[in-house]
Amino acid sequence: MATNEVKVLGSWPSPYAIRPRIALNLKSLTYEYIEEKLWEGKSELLLQSNPVYKKIPVLIHGDNKPICESLIIVQYIDEAWSSGPSILPSDPCERAVARFWAAYLDDKWFPAVKSIGVAKGEEAKKAAIAQVEEGLALMEEAYDKCSKGKGYFGGDEVGYLDIAFGSFLGWLRVTEKFNAMKLLDEGKTPGLVKWADRFCSHAAVKDVMPDTDKLAEFGKFVIAKIRAAGAAAEMH
Repeated sequence: MATNEVKVLGSWPSPYAIRPRIALNLKSLTYEYIEEKLWEGKSELLLQSNPVYKKIPVLIHGDNKPICESLIIVQYIDEAWSSGPSILPSDPCERAVARFWAAYLDDKWFPAVKSIGVAKGEEAKKAAIAQVEEGLALMEEAYDKCSKGKGYFGGDEVGYLDIAFGSFLGWLRVTEKFNAMKLLDEGKTPGLVKWADRFCSHAAVKDVMPDTDKLAEFGKFVIAKIRAAGAAAEMH
């Protein structure tokens, strides 16, 4: 397949932009990655490709319409290149469970991770940390059930829920670093600790997972902008 047949619009700090890249790597597909520097403004290609949400990631596959939203893109990749290894479980019930937990991570868990960094006051921070830890306990249980004693949520190979959860590991590590704490803890979530190491060293993942120190520097920049915007709002 020619490189220009598949394009991914993404931004290196975004956990969502990692997802389609991992899926394409799992399918051994060649693609062109186009970096969007969102903090400098959105490109014309992005605005044309995703006029509704105006967000990354976007997958452009040949002459087909652009595909938007990270988990929808992963599902599209799995269906469009069905000859490669399956990403979603073949069993309908297992597929539904994987989608359920992926939605939970996006809607509830990762917003709690983000809120730790911008929490106002110790009580708000403690509440956010408690929510993250509660979510990790739930994911430890889910891992035990979904993996069936194998290395990944998807079994022997990285699957849909691995991609959905694993894409957040970079920001989880940054949160741990900023707060001098361990959220993924060997004592509380031993399965997830081993899974995270396995996932990050996987051939389809290791080259697209951002460096923790680089991500931390970007995190400082983002938090400073959020706090400055909040301070400006309070002055009006």
